[in-house]
Amino acid sequence: MFLETASEFAVHLAAVPDPGSGEAPPGAEGFVSILGWAKWVALGVCVLGLIIAGATMAIQSRRGEGGEHMGKIGMVLAGVIIISAATSLVGFLV
Repeated sequence: MFLETASEFAVHLAAVPDPGSGEAPPGAEGFVSILGWAKWVALGVCVLGLIIAGATMAIQSRRGEGGEHMGKIGMVLAGVIIISAATSLVGFLV
């Protein structure tokens, strides 16, 4: 079953139902609150990780080992970006 013209394609495309943007089911407010809390806890852990990485860099800079922790800071910052953009990323994939 191959479509031969663009007009046939348009006819078949018009027959596909549009599910809309969707809506949350009843009672989903609690789940959304839990997701919000999880996001803030995760961002708090990232801030704590940055503080710990900075303190470790400050302590080990006297020994000449301070540059080794730049990778850790980069990983924490990547985590912050992913956590902050989680809603947009999931929306893009769905």
